[in-house]
Amino acid sequence: MNSSTLAEKPKSKMPTVGTKIAAQIKNNGALWAFFLLLVINILITPNFLQIQTLYVNLTQVATVAIVAIGMTLVIASGGIDLSVGALMALAGTVAPMIFLSDYGVANPELGLFVAIVVAISAAGVAGLFNGFLISKYKIQPIIATLILFISGRGIAQVLTNGELQTFDNPSFEFIGTGRVFGVPVQAWITLVLALSIAWVLKRSIYGRYLLAVGGNEKAAELAGVPAKKVKLVTYMVCGILAGIAGIISTAINSASDANQTGQLMELDAISAAIVGGVLLTGGKAPILGAVLGAAIIQLVGYTLLANGVHDAVAMVAKAVIIIVAVYLQQVRGAKS
Repeated sequence: MNSSTLAEKPKSKMPTVGTKIAAQIKNNGALWAFFLLLVINILITPNFLQIQTLYVNLTQVATVAIVAIGMTLVIASGGIDLSVGALMALAGTVAPMIFLSDYGVANPELGLFVAIVVAISAAGVAGLFNGFLISKYKIQPIIATLILFISGRGIAQVLTNGELQTFDNPSFEFIGTGRVFGVPVQAWITLVLALSIAWVLKRSIYGRYLLAVGGNEKAAELAGVPAKKVKLVTYMVCGILAGIAGIISTAINSASDANQTGQLMELDAISAAIVGGVLLTGGKAPILGAVLGAAIIQLVGYTLLANGVHDAVAMVAKAVIIIVAVYLQQVRGAKS
């Protein structure tokens, strides 16, 4: 081999530092955005590094994150669920009705256990109803879940006559205000749920079936995937998670408010899922990304409010974040 041949050999493209940084930002955009928000808050937000600030944000983000996990599953299956806020109100109404009943007062520990189980089960059955309409009758998810979006909160309001139910039950309130090893209980619940569901998606047959159905439902059915059962389970799990979030929200406030519990939660959950990296076309379910997305949205709202910006601006900021996230998804999808 002579020197001229060596000169004609194409040079290998070594990634530069700038290319590596750009690739890292592209592949972990949500994580970098979260760190950027932390730095901004450290610089401009008073008392941001105090432990009480951490507790406030953990408490407020927990319910959104839990619902966002369920929403991520639903979107990954190719659907959407508008009823999660109403199911939160329903579960948050049912639980106090049981442990405040004569049976619950006479049997406080058993009554509390029954109240939590029945409330979460009610939300799960409602989610199963959504899945039944969508899988059995092929109703568009946005239409099928709109039924409970309207009627679910209506049922909760009928059960309470539209009135605020206050209570004094330290055992139940511990779910919303208690701490374990100094960390709010709801943060532990969120962490356990996120890790458990992420593990199930990665290791179980259900996880593989869910992504297959979301990616291409017809192809999945031809390959033997029980798409209808997968959707039933997915919407039921989403309902159960909404029920858990409803109980936490009720426990935090020591009151059941059918009118306000879970208001606009469906939009926050969808926003968190999108920011976390879920594909609106289905086939991808980044559970931990949804939790991170919920944290970003919470932190944006907190940053604005803590620095004296009006609450309405926070909603505009959320909309901008969603637009950016969807745009980045479109760009990434076009290049892949």
